[in-house]
Amino acid sequence: MFLHEVEDATPAGPYAPQIAKIRSAGHPIPQIMHLFAYKRGPSPLSPGLRELIAAFTSKRNDCPF
Repeated sequence: MFLHEVEDATPAGPYAPQIAKIRSAGHPIPQIMHLFAYKRGPSPLSPGLRELIAAFTSKRNDCPF
């Protein structure tokens, strides 16, 4: 992962138990789970803008959205 402060942060919220279970089994943590567990609370981005970012990313990855 390129965001070490995200990957190294102590996981919290609903994803923390899943991350701990994966980590204790000796498996690598999927990078997206680090992001899910990193920031909680209201987003400074509107839902529409977040959807636009997701659609753009999917298109760049040749993934139908």
